[in-house]
Order: sequence, then structure tokens, then C-alpha cells
Amino acid sequence: MEALLATNVSKRYAQHTALDKVSITIPEKTIFGLLGPNGAGKTTLIRIINQIINRDEGEIIIFGEKLKPGHVEQIGYLPEERGLYKKMKVGDQLLYLAQLKGLSRKEALARIKVWLEKFEIKDWWNKKVEDLSKGMAQKVQFISTVLHEPKLIILDEPFSGFDPVNAQLVTEKILELKANGSTIIFSTHRMETVESLCDHIALINKSKKILEGAKKQVKEQYRSNTFIVEHRGNQFALPAEKYELKKQVIIEDGLHASTIQTKGGIKGNQLIRELIDLTEVFSFQEQLPSMADIFVSLVKNEGNEVIKKHLQEA
Repeated sequence: MEALLATNVSKRYAQHTALDKVSITIPEKTIFGLLGPNGAGKTTLIRIINQIINRDEGEIIIFGEKLKPGHVEQIGYLPEERGLYKKMKVGDQLLYLAQLKGLSRKEALARIKVWLEKFEIKDWWNKKVEDLSKGMAQKVQFISTVLHEPKLIILDEPFSGFDPVNAQLVTEKILELKANGSTIIFSTHRMETVESLCDHIALINKSKKILEGAKKQVKEQYRSNTFIVEHRGNQFALPAEKYELKKQVIIEDGLHASTIQTKGGIKGNQLIRELIDLTEVFSFQEQLPSMADIFVSLVKNEGNEVIKKHLQEA
């Protein structure tokens, strides 16, 4: 079952089109990366899902039902623009926000205690929000987002303000939420986080969706038949009509690493067979593109032809 299905969703402001017939499918109990440069339309789509703004066209289905006001209680939303009441104490803030999401006072207090212990911040209850650092306040807002155990969690740049230790702590909690059955929409510019966390991704650029799929399938789609070979010595010559030596570096005395791209659909097996006759091979692996590589290649100007291709196929 899909946690969320958006079909041909559009939003316009006067002469500006923020979303142009965007369709995405988010499988249940997955982490879905919603990617794109600033101004691409990601936040507009998130605000439509949260019913902060209305769409002009299209349809959104959440857990098999058309989007309706009651779905707010099933959603946890951490916006990029943080919004806590600065004069309130942390405990009072969390209690207030939990009750807004429908929890009783007793249930809210029990859950707040659990989450404060998870983040090792039990002594923060009486601290005022204005006395917290950016990272500390971010922890409080993250807790407020998930206290009501939402089925759908939307995190917009959730690691902003965190040092590496706390970023790792939040990562662990996100994975726990997924394991417990939540579906998570993850909007971020941090491609290394996409690599480590996301199961599926969609890329929006200039108000249009230009790419969507399982992360593994997307990386396979953009593989470039490039291989990294560690070998003894650097004196070998491969046929130029079949292979291109992209880079060669010295690892240590006599040991080199060569990056080689095959041409004409030649597979890695054929390359390694030829190399074995030419040099002493120590390791051989395919260099798959990173999500950052794919993101940049599609969004930068030189990716325009690729973008056109995807729009024609959509």
C-alpha cells in the first residue's frame, strides 16, 4: 500500500508556477527523499500535503483516502523554518503541542518522558526555549514532531544546526521510527544523508518532477561503466576504441589505482580479462555514481538534455 500518492499536483501564484503536474508515489514504511535545488517546489508540495496551502489541480491520497483535514493528526511535520515559543519552558511546550495533536495530558507526559530520556535531556524540562542553542532547540522540535506517533512524518532539513554526534543520534531515531512502521518524507540538500537513509527518491527541478524511483534502481540507471582497478605498475595499454583511462594515482610504491571507463557497452568481465594479461590486478570494483553526482548532472545546465529526455518520457 502507498502511504502517499500525488497525481498531477499543480500550484500557481500569479505568473509563477510553483508545481507543474507533479506525481509521486511514496511506499508505506519507507524513507522517501524529496530532493531538488532551492525554489524547485519541494516546500510547496510539503505545505500542500500538510494542508497549509491548497493545490490548484491534482489529487493527493494518504493511506488510501483522499486528503482531508483529519489527516493532520496522522502527520508529523518538522518545517525548515523552526517555530517554538521562545518564552515557554521545554516541558510545557512539548505538553502543549502533544495535546494539540490529540493526546491526553497523561499520555503526553508519559511519551515526553520517554523521548527526553532517549535524547538524554531529562533535565531540560524547566529550561526556556530562548535559553537553548540552535541544536538543542532542534532536538525539542524533533520530539514535538513525533510525540503523537504519526504514520507519516515529514522532515524538512532535519539536521540543520546539529553537530555530527547529534546528527547521528537523530539518524538512529529516524531509523527506529521507520522500523516501528512510520513512513518518512525526507527533504534535504545533504546528499550523504540521502545515500545512507533513503529507500526511494524523487527529484524536483523548476516545478517539475524529473526523476523518481528506488535509490538502488536510480543508481543503476545512471551507471557509467566506470571501474577502479588497483594494480602493480602503470605500464599497460588498453585499446583506445574500447576503453578510456580517466585517472591514475599512486597508492604506494609500485601500486597504482586506475579509473577506467568502457565504451560500446563492454562489460566489466571483459575489461578484467584484458587487464589480467597486462598487469598484476589486486582489486577491481565498479564505480557507481553517488546521489550527489546524479543530482548535479540533472540540475546543472549541462544536464538539460537529460532533463528533456525524462520530461518526454513522463
